[in-house]
Amino acid sequence: MSDVFINRIGKYLPNNPISNDEMEDYLGKIDGRPSKAKGIILRNNQIKTRYYAIDKRTGKSTHTNYQLATKAVESLLDNQFKKDDIELLACGCVAADQLLPSHAAMVHGELKCKPIEIVSISTACCAGIQAFKYAFMSVKSGNSKNAVAVASEKVSGWLKADKFDEEAGDLKQLEENPMIAFEKDFLRWMLSDGAGAVLMENKPNESGISLRVDWVDILSYANQLDSCMYAGAQKNEDGSITGWAELTPHDWATKSTFAFKQDTRLLGENIVKWGGVMWKKVCEKHKIDVDRITYFLPHLSSEFFRPKVMEELEKIGYPISAEKWFTNLTRVGNIGCASPYIMLEELFSAGTFKKGDVIILMVPESARFSYAYVQLTVV
Repeated sequence: MSDVFINRIGKYLPNNPISNDEMEDYLGKIDGRPSKAKGIILRNNQIKTRYYAIDKRTGKSTHTNYQLATKAVESLLDNQFKKDDIELLACGCVAADQLLPSHAAMVHGELKCKPIEIVSISTACCAGIQAFKYAFMSVKSGNSKNAVAVASEKVSGWLKADKFDEEAGDLKQLEENPMIAFEKDFLRWMLSDGAGAVLMENKPNESGISLRVDWVDILSYANQLDSCMYAGAQKNEDGSITGWAELTPHDWATKSTFAFKQDTRLLGENIVKWGGVMWKKVCEKHKIDVDRITYFLPHLSSEFFRPKVMEELEKIGYPISAEKWFTNLTRVGNIGCASPYIMLEELFSAGTFKKGDVIILMVPESARFSYAYVQLTVV
């Protein structure tokens, strides 16, 4: 099988960075009231700016999810590599703009390149690495000479206050406090829009550096844990979930069924622990010498988890020293499955990497606890 090399990395972040003070100017206030949870959540996640594909003046979207993805793919292109050179397109996202057609079909249609193989991955934070792995396996197996993997998120529309108006109104009629439950308000202050893309080929760049993809490991622990982050469903007391098709349109509106929801108790108890379980497994499988790791790029949803992850890696015997860590969460926000691409792009474009550097990507997914680890070597 062929070695696989990342030869180009691109990104697209819509509009201008948005400060914490401006967030409700874009997302709105539920029932006209400032969020009580916002300050606490932002202090914990330490995000200072993020990006929304929203026009501040009109409140309307400036880009669809598939347009963000297309912009990231187009950032890979030039006279040496044109859109009709793409042989395979693998797309990952948490939530596409529509149920059908597939997200990848919409990106392909927007890109308007030749007929190509496409694949859509729609999970949660691991969707980008799952698309990445499909592209990697295609090139490695000889199915294609090149493949583009792209991860994109357009969640801002899901976070706007108008999505919660019916529920707030229903709570008022019941003479209850019309404050939306913390599990629904939590993610309104966590998520951001954007997209990242990589070009993988079966040969390295003739000049400059490439990143050889050494391995990609992904595991789900859904067999042992309940759903933690969910949308389009209601969670029941026994931990099971009831999907939107089993609920009434009245429930969709008055219970904010399609809002992103997070069981923060389950998150806090499990997200770090099970990531450590898999890291130990990965280190033993690949005989990793942690001293040889040059850069560690963890997808953190919140800076709250940084010391906890450090402590867990130390406890299991495979620590990664603080000076090797790189994240850009506080500047670009939590862009879900696109976050690892955008971290990687920043270092690649800045000329930070040197030949021989070893890079580890870590992506936890709290939807029902999946984890992805990737090793790259600069060549």
